[in-house]
Amino acid sequence: MLERRKESPEQSVWWNKLSLAQKFSASSLGKFGYELSFVRNDDGHSLAVLQCSGGLAVISEDGDIDTSPIISIR
Repeated sequence: MLERRKESPEQSVWWNKLSLAQKFSASSLGKFGYELSFVRNDDGHSLAVLQCSGGLAVISEDGDIDTSPIISIR
């Protein structure tokens, strides 16, 4: 099996900025190839942004996953 991930998510500088619920959800998405890209603070709420093969997913502070988010990435 080919491992594409360069580092484990726990070693990402963004990992420590996630809530516990976000960490569980991010780990679940990691099984499908998603990688944590960054954490955005939107109106006082943390939003984790993950990418996979051109696709995006976001995770709310409560751990809710949205695989069809409407967000802009610069």
